[in-house]
Amino acid sequence: MNPPAPDTLLRLAGLLEVPLAELLRTGEADFAESAEPVPVDDEQALSQWLHDHPRVLQRPIVVDDDQDRAVVGRPPENVLELIGTLPRE
Repeated sequence: MNPPAPDTLLRLAGLLEVPLAELLRTGEADFAESAEPVPVDDEQALSQWLHDHPRVLQRPIVVDDDQDRAVVGRPPENVLELIGTLPRE
């Protein structure tokens, strides 16, 4: 597995319009058992930490480069909305 580069993680957070810390899966053992403190208040340091601990990253994240948008793919309806195929009620 090739984890996303730190600059890619920062871009994803920007596309999602959330702080990078909101993309943490805090229930993961890698998060709870980290030997080093998780730098949640430093975007640059956190991007490197997430690169080094990719299991803690929310996933999947789906990117539409044409629209310069991204969504976390849970629930799956988020992806359908992004690609414009969500059934209308």
